[in-house]
Amino acid sequence: MKRALGRIIMVPIGFVLAAVATMFVIVSLGQERIVQAMTGRGPDEATLGAARDLLGLAWSLLSVQTLLPALLLVIVGEVARIRGAMYYVIGGGAALAVLPLLAGMSKPAGVLALSPVVWQVLATAGFTGGFVYWLLAGRRA
Repeated sequence: MKRALGRIIMVPIGFVLAAVATMFVIVSLGQERIVQAMTGRGPDEATLGAARDLLGLAWSLLSVQTLLPALLLVIVGEVARIRGAMYYVIGGGAALAVLPLLAGMSKPAGVLALSPVVWQVLATAGFTGGFVYWLLAGRRA
């Protein structure tokens, strides 16, 4: 009983803190990429179009629906008692990378034309969120 109560408390706390860490990475890494694009520097020749894509996508990430893929990942991990860090890290990256696809379902093919910089920022943020969740709650699933 005590273990179940601990899981009921730890899972939402871990999920919220992982979401906060994910948003922090999106904002900080996205800001870095935007500054690189504005100054014309960067390892991958980022353009202002990528910055515009990232800002547009950040606006669409503010809905509650963006939590559904990550929530599904956590529920499956908790029910199946998956304790592996790789499950949460790779799953977090995949859950965040699928968001532009879900957001663009009503649009013909515009979402696939996103800059690689945007996909990189999203995947990195998802990996971070998955790792933070695993550290806080996933290790003891």
